[in-house]
Amino acid sequence: MDTESTHSGYSSRSGRSNRHTDRSRERHKASSSKDSSRSERSVVLNPPDSPSQESPVHNGEPLPGEPAPAADHGDDAQDDNWGETTTAVTGTSELSVSQEEVVGLGKEIQDRTQNVRRYLPVALGVFVGLLVAATPLVFLLLPALLWPDRLQACGSACEGLFLSISFKLLILLLAIWALFLRPGRASLPRVDVYRAFLTTLTLLLTMSYWLFYGVRILDAQDEDYHGIVQFAVSLVDSQLFVHYLAVVLLELRHLQPCYSVCVMRSTDGETHYYNIGQLSIQRAALSILEYYYRDFPVHNPALLTASKQRSAKHLAGLKVYNVDAPGNAAGAQPGNGNQSRPMGAAASKRKDSAHNELYYEEADYERRVRKRRARLVVAVEEAFTHVRRMKKEDEQATPSDIMDVREAALAVFPSLARALQKYLRTTRRQHCHSMESIQKHLSFCLVNNMSPKAFLETYLSPGPTLQYGRERWMADQWTLVSEASVTTGLKQGTEFLLKCLDFSLAVTVKGIPYIRLTEEYVDPKSHKFLLLLQSETSV
Repeated sequence: MDTESTHSGYSSRSGRSNRHTDRSRERHKASSSKDSSRSERSVVLNPPDSPSQESPVHNGEPLPGEPAPAADHGDDAQDDNWGETTTAVTGTSELSVSQEEVVGLGKEIQDRTQNVRRYLPVALGVFVGLLVAATPLVFLLLPALLWPDRLQACGSACEGLFLSISFKLLILLLAIWALFLRPGRASLPRVDVYRAFLTTLTLLLTMSYWLFYGVRILDAQDEDYHGIVQFAVSLVDSQLFVHYLAVVLLELRHLQPCYSVCVMRSTDGETHYYNIGQLSIQRAALSILEYYYRDFPVHNPALLTASKQRSAKHLAGLKVYNVDAPGNAAGAQPGNGNQSRPMGAAASKRKDSAHNELYYEEADYERRVRKRRARLVVAVEEAFTHVRRMKKEDEQATPSDIMDVREAALAVFPSLARALQKYLRTTRRQHCHSMESIQKHLSFCLVNNMSPKAFLETYLSPGPTLQYGRERWMADQWTLVSEASVTTGLKQGTEFLLKCLDFSLAVTVKGIPYIRLTEEYVDPKSHKFLLLLQSETSV
């Protein structure tokens, strides 16, 4: 009776859900038969209204003692939050890689590529140098090893040629070491055209001599050893001429100035002008970066925040209206027009007073900088005076009581640290100098007996980029942007960009004009004149 009452109680409620349950069961059977051939990593989604093991159903009805399913409000009713309550069963893979490992793998591959690009030219230069140095010696040794009995003795003539080859090879090796085996200054995006041309020319020359040597000497087993030695001497002479060509192309050609380049930093407009010679775009970019690290003051993004705050403050006082919006029909009423007049007058008044705000802001900033600078100068002079007084006292003290320079720097550093910190904060350069670098510079000045002004020069005016830590150099973050190929030479009107992380350098090339000088002869006698003085005077 209990079972029948339970069955009759739920029969009227679950009529529609039974049909939905049958359809879902048929779909589940069909999908299971299709997916039986798939792997175990297939995804199975269980909607919340389908029967599961937690609520079994027999013939479309729940079994006694089990919770009844919720009544449906429609034929295809589903839970609105099914995406949050759905359970996804997926297979796990043993070859799982985290995002950090993927990033580390990419950096490792990039580092390897950079190392290959950095050391490949050096390895190629070493190989070519060894080939150039070993080829003449092999030319002399092979006949003496293969057919020594049939060689004709050449006497003192060959000995003189041996001495000549020895000194020429020594000079050639030193020249190759000085020109080609120097440590690389930078990694260029493309291959240098002149270096590739010289390397190809050297290889062609060496292979040509090897081909002639193999055909005319090795195959014929030439017995004239004096001619073989002269053949090796001619190879060394040719290699010396190729090296002279390399010196002209790589070192002398670009020394004569041909172009004037304008380099402008994008953030603060710092501009410098340089004269350079005949260079490719990538070589010119490398020279400009070397000039930048030497001449440009260090980039300080903190100085740019003041102008940004001023512009944001100016924009905050403006009110923008959308007159074309359909809901602003009331804006054309006379009342609203009368209200917009004083607001427009206030905005124009605020705009007219913007230059006054800038003037007083800059004047106040300069006043605070001068004040902090005066306090810093006084504090540093007092600290150095104290150190000199202690030095005189140490001359009369025992050796065990003499203070080390490092200890003296640490002793006087607190007396000037506060004034120096406030000055650096005011000038927004506190991130450029660490406490350790300041103490090291103070010790250097005390050891070399420098004046307080010499110590302060590092902090009163910003220096070039190379005078700061390596984190300020950003040597690995430059990108060359050019419309023309970077291997082409500079021309009139060439423009390219050197992009960095926070700023960029815009480079414009202008040709130096052809200067025509003329001479004008001045006769020395034309400068002579006669001065006549009259004794009579007017009364």
